Amino acid sequence: MEIYSLVLNASAALCLIVAGVFLAFSDFVMDGLRHAAPDVGASAMQWINRRVYGSVFLVTFLGLGPVCLGLAVISWSSQDFIVVAGALVYCAGVIGVTLLGNVPMNQRLDALSVPQRYWPDYDKDWSRLNHIRTSAAAISGVLFMAAG
Repeated sequence: MEIYSLVLNASAALCLIVAGVFLAFSDFVMDGLRHAAPDVGASAMQWINRRVYGSVFLVTFLGLGPVCLGLAVISWSSQDFIVVAGALVYCAGVIGVTLLGNVPMNQRLDALSVPQRYWPDYDKDWSRLNHIRTSAAAISGVLFMAAG
């Protein structure tokens, strides 16, 4: 198997793993935090947000960015636009949404001494953005699989 195919297939699998982690948050983690007392839910989310910085997930999630860009450049020249689309969806819908939406919200939540006041708005807006990230990661994985 050539290196391009190996990277493409590995990227497909990793995109789907990222989608699965995001899906868990969209499906039941945020729901569980939402049903806890606001101070408990907000405090737990603060801990989760701090913990993600030392996780294998973060390396996978961010590492896919440059890999997707590389796949897009290589695939553009061979006119494999399914791969280009998958890469662009991942970069915009997963990394872009995270950096421009979820991360600033996480930083605001972390900086608050009384986070439970912000919690209802955070929960609603963060979850909406997470649904976008979930869909984008899954779409990217499927597009990479289709191209492979």
